[in-house]
Amino acid sequence: MTSTNKGWRVTFAGLGINLALGVLYAWSIFKGEITSSIGAGGPFTWDPSAANDPYALCCLVFSFSMILAGKVQDRFGPRLTAMIGGVLVGSGMVWASLSTAYFSWLLGFGVLAGMGMGFGYAAATPPALKWFPASKTGLVAGIVVAGFGLAPVYIAPLATWLIAGWGLAGAMKFLGMAFIIVVGGLAILLVNPPAGYIPANPAASSATKAPLPGPSGSILIQGRFWVLWITYFIAAGAGLMVIGSVAEMAKKSMGEYAFVVVACMAVGNAGGRIVAGLISDRIGRKATLAIMLGCQALLMFLGMSLIGADVSALLLVLLATGIGFNYGTNLSLFPSFTKDLWGLRSFGTNYGLLFTAWGVGGFALSRISQMLQTSTGTFAASFLTAGILLLGGLVLTVFGLARKT
Repeated sequence: MTSTNKGWRVTFAGLGINLALGVLYAWSIFKGEITSSIGAGGPFTWDPSAANDPYALCCLVFSFSMILAGKVQDRFGPRLTAMIGGVLVGSGMVWASLSTAYFSWLLGFGVLAGMGMGFGYAAATPPALKWFPASKTGLVAGIVVAGFGLAPVYIAPLATWLIAGWGLAGAMKFLGMAFIIVVGGLAILLVNPPAGYIPANPAASSATKAPLPGPSGSILIQGRFWVLWITYFIAAGAGLMVIGSVAEMAKKSMGEYAFVVVACMAVGNAGGRIVAGLISDRIGRKATLAIMLGCQALLMFLGMSLIGADVSALLLVLLATGIGFNYGTNLSLFPSFTKDLWGLRSFGTNYGLLFTAWGVGGFALSRISQMLQTSTGTFAASFLTAGILLLGGLVLTVFGLARKT
């Protein structure tokens, strides 16, 4: 088997692992069952303003576990790291299925599944990037992480079907055990290139640059790192707050078919990762990021005027798909920024540090969104907040990343 074929095998194994771990983006299906039970004599007796907490905590734990997972990946390789991830996600889903208690879901879905996602995600991208030249960084990263975004296309209808037949607990248990098996099997295919391997390097795009020298710890004292961190916080948090509640938003106009919106948003999410990777390989990461932030802000302001109104299901699907697309670009652009600026030697650790912005943004804005929705009865305030923050991120990108990247 040629090195290129091995590289693509690793790439698609990583995509497959992320297809399982992307259960995070189907949270709104699980949340719908929980919120419909609250106050209706059902088994869930949580505070309504806390209904998004397991999801928000999962985002936070996911991101910070990437630091440890990145170190494990850099030292012990992707195979073991991914296997740990599969076991943790599966165990967390099963743990959550055993109780309706608030703290049980925080531990199961929030902590255990969140850690598992961090380990699996940290293991999927680095080995794939090492098999290919810099000119394919955006494309390869986009393909691998597309699996995470695309996951709700099958998880949303599958979870809906499982819940209808087995209840929420049965669905969580089934998915948890399945993920342990699937991720463990695919992890065997994750391998790094042999020592001294240098990928064939066709004419590099003018949009890509040689990585800056320096040990991994040095990125924390670079202004460019913090500009990227704040921008990632805004861009990821804005998207995650919509993703976490999209099924609830869609129930008014789509009823039991609200999962279709979740699936369509997932298609946009996955497509954004691949398209952004291709475009950024040609016009640069900074320009692509600026375009995404501007478009996402416009969609948030549009969403503010549509949510709560009597809109057609088609318009809601288009809005969700567009927001998912723009959100998905982040998961391709920021790992590509990391490789371009600091190389692959400590990629797992470096991207783990930057990825904490994704988790803090998801935790903070998802929590704020749920509180605003509970107090106002509408998602309009959440969309307005996200739109303003995204415009701030656009300004920071344009003026904070002075040199073309």
